Amino acid sequence: MVRLDIFADPICPWCLIGKRLLDNALAERPDHPFTIAWHPFQLNPDMPRGGMDRRAYLEAKFGGQIEAVRVYAEIDEKARVAGIELNLAAIARTPNTLDAHRLIHWAGIEHRQAAAVDGLFAAYFLEGRDIGDPDVLADIAAGAGMDRAMVARLLASDADLDEMRNRDAHARARGVTGVPTFIVADRHVLVGAQPTALWLQVIAELAGDPDTGPLH
Repeated sequence: MVRLDIFADPICPWCLIGKRLLDNALAERPDHPFTIAWHPFQLNPDMPRGGMDRRAYLEAKFGGQIEAVRVYAEIDEKARVAGIELNLAAIARTPNTLDAHRLIHWAGIEHRQAAAVDGLFAAYFLEGRDIGDPDVLADIAAGAGMDRAMVARLLASDADLDEMRNRDAHARARGVTGVPTFIVADRHVLVGAQPTALWLQVIAELAGDPDTGPLH
């Protein structure tokens, strides 16, 4: 098996698109060698714990409404090409994602990370739910097959808060500056939403298929 580490934030649309493009390749090559692990990286580590108004956030980030609209029109187009119908109009708040990263961490312990990550992306980008809300996160945990009551208790505590912050800081110290960032076998780094065709090439090279060159 080959380890595939993914650094992502569940409010990052490119992370959702990148996951879908990767998933398409994995579905086409069910014999793929990857063991996948998701790791925390907050796009907005200084976001207030309660989050903030979505429109205010985007206008501040992109320097005004016009640029924000332009950027998200491009994102919406790329998502559609990947087969994703974003519901951006339903998103009222941009959350702090520290608790969402805690949920992903706990899901990993139970080998349910993929389901939890899918649940977070769907809740935020398709349903417009606030994934900074502990009740929403507990619902997502239950949907991923986790114990809702236990997750709710953990979210009400400080469990693993420092670990998430430390892992985020460690990722930045390693040179991760944006997400999604994919690290194959702890050696090969791919930054951004990569085409399905590229992932199929990587899988073919790792599998030693004929007519493929070495992975660089």
